[in-house]
Parts: sequence; structure tokens; C-alpha cells
Amino acid sequence: MSSEIDSSTLLSRASQLIDLARKAGADAADAVVVRSRSQSVSVRLGKVEGTESSESDDFSLRVFIGKRVASVSANPGFDLQALAERAVAMAKVSPEDPFACLADEASLAKSYPDLQLFDPAEVSSEMLREAALAAETAALAVKGVTNSSGAGASGGMGGLVLATSHGFAGSYMGSRFGHSVSVIAGEGTGMERDYDFDSRLYYAELEDPAEIGRRAGERVVKRINPRQVPTGKNVTVIFDPRVARGFVGHIAGAINGAAVARKTSFLRDRMGQQVLKSGLSITDDPLIVRGPASRPFDGEGVAGERLVMIEDGVLKHWFLSTSTGRELGLPTNGRGVRGGTAVSPSSTNLALEPGDISPEELIRSVGNGFYVTELIGHGVNMITGEYSRGATGFWIENGELTFPVSEVTIASNLKDMFMRLTPANDIDRKFGVAAPTFAIEGMTLAGR
Repeated sequence: MSSEIDSSTLLSRASQLIDLARKAGADAADAVVVRSRSQSVSVRLGKVEGTESSESDDFSLRVFIGKRVASVSANPGFDLQALAERAVAMAKVSPEDPFACLADEASLAKSYPDLQLFDPAEVSSEMLREAALAAETAALAVKGVTNSSGAGASGGMGGLVLATSHGFAGSYMGSRFGHSVSVIAGEGTGMERDYDFDSRLYYAELEDPAEIGRRAGERVVKRINPRQVPTGKNVTVIFDPRVARGFVGHIAGAINGAAVARKTSFLRDRMGQQVLKSGLSITDDPLIVRGPASRPFDGEGVAGERLVMIEDGVLKHWFLSTSTGRELGLPTNGRGVRGGTAVSPSSTNLALEPGDISPEELIRSVGNGFYVTELIGHGVNMITGEYSRGATGFWIENGELTFPVSEVTIASNLKDMFMRLTPANDIDRKFGVAAPTFAIEGMTLAGR
């Protein structure tokens, strides 16, 4: 991947596009370019299986005529005037949308910090190949590992160029690198699969691929010869950080303003009420230097700030873009994200803040229970909160992890799970959603 690409040309084209849209009859407009560059190498059993490279600059123009709005997209090389005229023509015949608009001028970012999101390091495909091979070799060297599902390494950059008809013009770029490996242990019907990976903004900060491979190998070997356990109620389930991050994603979905406006969130009537156990907080911060999901402004040009979404267990904020905020009678809080031609709210660097005890102390405190390392299926109803997922992991007996467990289901309701959650202190903030190990009491486990 080469050094950072100058965005001034793209910003100029976006501004031209807005001027042409206004001349064609638009009351207001914004233009965005989503830029991406990536390369990846995949290997299996010591041989390169694939090498991929891609580049794209995707333009989108959104125009407003009264309460009518239309959006069009194009690739580089398009005719600016033709695109602007087509967007305006579409807006004239679109149905009215009472909530669609540009962000208020007062909320736009006037200046923004350097969040150090871009790594200018030169990373070649040969470097990626060597990293992938090192990860796989280390994983296969673990005693008990019998095969490889493959390993990969990737590098890329992406960013946003945004211009609006009411004076905003800005851009930012970010880089992303990753190593991963997946391996198999056991034979025949007794085979088990597991993986490990790392992802960082800066290449030099990635974990040693051999360490990633060794961990993947050790994880899968521990899963050999799993058992089922008896069905039980009031089981304490501990979530490994890898699955805990996905669970925090359910919290994020439940406090997303778009879901609240659509009435598809089970927390839609709970603003200002306790939704997590007292003492627990969920934070969201777009301005963390070198943060995995940081951004100096959102997809509408609005400056975001750190928010405590849930404070001491009490729900304080929804994730809001301008249009979603208007629908709910609230101002945007800078969480708008461009998705194609649409803008919708989403989290940035989201974290379930850690507790005070170590994972080992948390496991000891449980006595007997279930430690989950992987979840299967999509049995989560965000309207009612009903939760039922297939799970694998390890049985906890006398405060220690013992034998591997598979083919069980864990179930409860997210409302109850949120109120029974106890976090450990081992949070890792290198991912856009961060969570420590945590325990949830009172779940139903369906086994044999």
C-alpha cells in the first residue's frame, strides 16, 4: 500500500458537483466520495491460494428540493453535469420526506483534530505473504493440529471526502492491517475448527503472526472431544471477550435511533431508565487517537464527541444522525454514517467499560457454569429481546475451566441479561467494539 493519497482533487470534484446541482434547481446538496484501497494474500498448507488488490472511489450526490430528496451514485470518470441534472430530476418526482435534510450549519465541524488514523508504511504483497505463512506454520506446529483452513494477511486504506452546499468541506483517511489463521484438530467426525486474528491501524503494531498462529492452534486443540451437558436453568454463563464484543453489538443495536424510530428496539421506551446493572457504563468516543473506529467528523460533517450512552446503568443517549434525530425530536450527536447514498446512525469506538476483578477471579466466583467461546446462529429478536443461541465452550467446575462443551443452546431475554451482567477488567480496545470478559447469571442452558 502506498503513502496517503491527496484528496484535494476529489474534494474539488465534489464541490463542483454541488454547484452544478444548485444550478440545476436543487435547494441544497451534499456530495461524498468513499475511497478505498486494499490488498490481501491468502495461503493454505504452505502455498499461496490467492492474491487480491482493489481500488475504488465511489461518488454519491444527494439533492434536496423542498422536502423531496434523491441520491445518485457513480464511479470516477462520470459526467458531472449529467449526474447533477439526473439527481435533481429524480428529486422532483420523489415523495416528500419530512425528516431528510442536511445537518444544521451550527453543528458542522469547523475544525477537527489529527487522530493519526493513517499509517504511511509501505507494505508489499510479499510482506503479507510471509506473514500469512508464518501464522499458518506456527498453528500447524501445535501438537494435535491436523489441518489448515488457511491463513491470510491484508492491508488497506479507506476514507471519506465530503462537501455540502452550506459550506462544509473536509476529508480524512485511515489505514487497516490484519493477520488471521484458521486450523483444524482431530480426525473424521471428531474434527474441531478454531481461529485467531489481529487487526490494527498501524502495521508495526500488529501482533507477531507466529503468536497468532500458536494461539489458534492451542485454542482448537482444547476443543477436541467435546461433551454435552445436562439441561439446566439459572446457569451462570461467562462470555469470552471474543463473543462479548458481539453481545455489546446487541446493546448498540437496541440504542440505535433508527431502530427506536422504527419501533424495532426493545429499549425504545426506556430512555432515562435503568437498563444495565448499577455501576455499568457504555461509552462511545469517535475522537480516540489511533482508535479503530475513530473519525474527525461523521458522514454529514458533524463533529462528534465522547458520549456515555449508558451511565451507571441508566440509558442517556440514542445514536443519532440528523434525519433520525429530527424524527425523534432530538438533535444529531454526530453518529451519522454514509451507507451507499443513505445516512444512518451508528456507533464509533464503543465500549462496555470494565469491572474491577480479573477473568480468573470471575470464573472462580462462578463455581459451576459455562464459559462460552463461540456462538452459533442468529436467534436474537431485537423487538422483544428474546435471546437463544447455539454455543460452544468449556464447562466451569469448582471455579476452573474443565472439559470442552458443544451442541448446547443458551437462552434468556436481553432485558434480563443486561441487568445480570458482571464484567471483568480485561478490556482490549483495539477493536471498534470493545468488551471485557463478563458473566451473566440466570440463563437457561439446553443440552442433553
